[in-house]
Amino acid sequence: MFSYLRERFTSHLRERSRRRARLVSKDGRCNIEFGNVEQSRFVFLIDIWTTILDLRWRYKMTIFISAFLGSWFLFGLLWYVVAYIHKDLPEFNPSINHTPCVENINGLTSAFLFSLETQVTIGYGFRCVTEQCATAIFLLIFQSILGVIINSFMCGAILAKISRSKNRAKTITFSKNAVISKRGGKLCLLIRVANLRKSLLIGSHIYGKLLKTTITPEGETIILDQVNIEFVVDAGNENLFFISPLTIYHIIDKNSPFFHMAAETLLQQDFELVVFLDGTVEATSATCQVRTSYIPEEVLWGYRFAPIVSKTKEGKYRVDFQNFSKTVAVDTPHCAFCLYNEKEAKAKEKKGYDNPGFVLSEVNETSDTKM
Repeated sequence: MFSYLRERFTSHLRERSRRRARLVSKDGRCNIEFGNVEQSRFVFLIDIWTTILDLRWRYKMTIFISAFLGSWFLFGLLWYVVAYIHKDLPEFNPSINHTPCVENINGLTSAFLFSLETQVTIGYGFRCVTEQCATAIFLLIFQSILGVIINSFMCGAILAKISRSKNRAKTITFSKNAVISKRGGKLCLLIRVANLRKSLLIGSHIYGKLLKTTITPEGETIILDQVNIEFVVDAGNENLFFISPLTIYHIIDKNSPFFHMAAETLLQQDFELVVFLDGTVEATSATCQVRTSYIPEEVLWGYRFAPIVSKTKEGKYRVDFQNFSKTVAVDTPHCAFCLYNEKEAKAKEKKGYDNPGFVLSEVNETSDTKM
């Protein structure tokens, strides 16, 4: 009993560590870390717009709230200083004929309220700047301009964050597993992809990268070596009519990195297949990229996808997403090399071969039998 639990626990840790090692998660996030970067982190402030957009929502909202509260409080202090220098505060006991720089500022709290009313252009009318101080007029102009800049930048950043095409990619889904089976008489690796919205992706293009560790003839070890994987559908791999789920496939021929793999050795391989789908969002004309990945445990040899599209009696086409990732076992050669040799042998059986060196010689038959 304990040996069984220990084995299950060891296999679970091994599978968990392998899942952690994948570069691209199933939802498209990249698992990579940068260390010992020589450049200072202040270089990210040069491109402050991209830095703000890449922040998580909790950090973005913290900056949003801090920017407004900080500017209101800072200018509130400046308005308090102006009133203090001009002796407009009640503690200085101003005379009846005294004209303050700002009406009805009695302390730091009222100065903060006036700063808030000025920057967000509320304008209650109870507190207002007089023509008595040029400093107050200059401060009013400066706060109004800076308030417009802060408001435009922060609201624009939030709007851009909401409307990023990255969110459109969440409505593009890939099948949980990839399968290997025969298609059109050829051994293929198949993946199913679907668009969950009725709006299309214009000019869609799909391709893949096989990531693995290779050792060059010079003895150099290359981690995450990238090999191009061509995916096609029956109409090609560009300008897809992405109105219904598509089954994309990669032909496993002699030029494919999967050619020397077999059903028995697939799980022993160490690779990660990353699939990309690029397109333009029809509604916003913004480009987006959807990606996912498959490790050897997620590639099923000898299976095909279950049918997903049907036609109703009313003449409508219906997509049943319950069968989206469902697979069905089919007869499949256990390696591409075997299928290639089998097809070559059958082709040779269908045609004859002439031997140019063959010469037919006539032989005169004589009978030695005497009667």
